[in-house]
Amino acid sequence: MHQAPSTQNPLENNRTKIFRVLKSILKKYERPMVAKIDDGSHYVLWSIKDVVIGGKKREEVYFAGLIIQSTYVGFYYMPVYGEPGMKKVFKKELLSMLKGKACFHIKKLDKTLIVQIREALETGYKLYKKNGWV
Repeated sequence: MHQAPSTQNPLENNRTKIFRVLKSILKKYERPMVAKIDDGSHYVLWSIKDVVIGGKKREEVYFAGLIIQSTYVGFYYMPVYGEPGMKKVFKKELLSMLKGKACFHIKKLDKTLIVQIREALETGYKLYKKNGWV
C-alpha cells in the first residue's frame, strides 16, 4: 500500500531538530553568559558573576536551558524565579506547554512558538541586566 507523503511540519515531532533550533536561539546569550553544559542533548546557560539574590551570595545564576527528554524537549526558563510577574510574558501558545513554574515541554515547534521563546528570552535577559545578574 502506498503511503501519501507527510505534509507535517518537519519540526513538529523531531526532538533533535527542535533542540538545535532552540539552542541556536539561546546561543545569542552565550556572551556574556556561559554554556556550562553543551552537548547534543543538553545545553544550559549561566551568568557567572558574584551577586546577591534574596540575601544570599551566589557566584552564578542559571538563565535558561534545554534537554532532550523521551517525548519532548525541556526548555527551562529561570527568570520566572527572579521576578514572579515574568510569567505574564508568556503568550497562550507557549503557556500551554508550561509544566510547573519554569519548564516547558516542547513537543512541536512552529514560527509562533519560536517568536514567543525569543521574546521571553529577551525579556528575561533584560531583567537579569537590570538586576545586575549579567
